[in-house]
Formats: sequence, C-alpha cells, structure tokens
Amino acid sequence: MDEFDFNIRMARTSDRSRLANLIHFGSYIHQHLDWKSPLDWIGRQPFLLIEKNDGLIATLACPPEIPGITWVRLFAVSSSIAIGKAWSLLWGATINELSQNGKILIAVLSLQSWFNELLEESKFEHTDNVVVLMCDTTISIPNPKSKDIRIRPLMPVDLTTVVDIDNSAFGLEWRNSLESLELAFQQSSFATVAEMGDEIVGYQYSTSSTMGGHLARLAVKIPMQGEGIGYLLVHDVLHHFMHQGVMHITVNTQQNNLTSLALYAKAGFYSTGESYRVYQYSY
Repeated sequence: MDEFDFNIRMARTSDRSRLANLIHFGSYIHQHLDWKSPLDWIGRQPFLLIEKNDGLIATLACPPEIPGITWVRLFAVSSSIAIGKAWSLLWGATINELSQNGKILIAVLSLQSWFNELLEESKFEHTDNVVVLMCDTTISIPNPKSKDIRIRPLMPVDLTTVVDIDNSAFGLEWRNSLESLELAFQQSSFATVAEMGDEIVGYQYSTSSTMGGHLARLAVKIPMQGEGIGYLLVHDVLHHFMHQGVMHITVNTQQNNLTSLALYAKAGFYSTGESYRVYQYSY
C-alpha cells in the first residue's frame, strides 16, 4: 500500500456502522474486556481509523477513562492492509495524540498471541498475567468467622462510596471510574455490599450466563483488609449461585496478587490453566 493511498483520522459517530462491520468481519480483532462496548467509545479520543478509497480498513481506540492511564480498547484490521503496517501507523498516531496531555501509562490485556508479538515489537513490557479461576458451588468450604458485618444488596446510592473503595484498593491500571462501576452495576445479576454499622467496607459485582456465574469485581476498604470481609462476600456469592442452581463460578485475578489468590483458594477456586498477558507502555 502506498502511503498516499490511505487517510488516518479520528472516528466519528457516522462511522459507527462501518466500525461494527470491521469488528465483525475483520481479519484481526482485539477487544478489551470492558463493561462498555468498543463502539461506545466513539467521540472520545484517541479513536483512530485508516481509510482507503472510502473504505475503513483498520482502527485503534485508546481513549482514557481516568487520568494517568488508558487501555487499548479496540484494534481491528481488515484483509486490505498488513497487520504490522496498520499497527505501526495507528500506534504512532495514537502516541502523538496521547503525548499532548502529558505522561500516561498505556496498558493492554492481550487475548491473542499475534497481538503479543506486535506489542513486544513496540517495546511494551509484559508486566503480569490475568489468570482464570473456577469453583464448583457444590463443594464444602469453611464458613466465615462470625463478625459484626452485614451483607445487603448494593443500591445506586452506594456507588459513590463504592468507587472510593475501588480506587483505593486497586493500583492505577485496575481502577474503574464511576461511569464504569455504574455500567457494571447495571449489567450485574448479583451485587452486594458489606456493612459494619452504617459504613460500607466492601462490595462485589457478579454476573451470570448460560455458562455459569462470574465474580466480576470485589474490593474491601484498605483499613479493613485481612479481616475476612472479602471471604464473607465471596462465600455469600457462592451461596447465592448454589441456590440458583448454578454449578460453576469463575473469577479473574492477577497472577502476582498473592492475597487475592489465597482468598480464592480458601473459597475453593482452582486454576483453569487459562491466562492472558498484561502489557504496559509508558513515556
């Protein structure tokens, strides 16, 4: 492809249907595991695309959600351009756009080996793995120690407190905005908070599908960590799904988060052998 045969520009709302076709029919597709559809990021920048002869042939979206960090949310390439060429052009333009707002960390949860290769060639650092764990709800696990903690349904009014707990409990790359936690709440099938007196000290979101249940998010207020509150929330989730007739529950966590791994092992979770690489790039 000659450099004059294509045009690189920001995506517009009018591109939505063509982007949907590219995601559906493209040769190479990376979509971030997100509460928001990739197309819902249209209008936030950088969300770049390559056109050739009025046809959309590749796109890369990395719009930040919170200051200091962004994720590669979408990379899609058609058969009309070499994948390496598409990545090089779009990545260079993305870096130029992001650099205008100062230093930022760019993270990727890579789901395919072909993307690993592109990222490593672009000097991304492999920093961690996300591992997938599973639990059989019929197994017997230890009961939580008796504490003055109440588990109740999470309510919309709780979300501002939940986002504060979430952002203090997780490192920058794993934090969610209030907008994302609102979407997560809307998409959850079972969401609860742990209360001590009138204070929310932890929360969890879980989803369900025909494949089973999934513990999507859990956090405990930092001063209360190590007090069994996380285990109490997990135990309640397993009890809920067991009574719903759901046999298997999954959860994702970081391979280097030993505290999280110990919590889930205590609750009967085991490794499925499935994992995904986490990459980071900063400048």
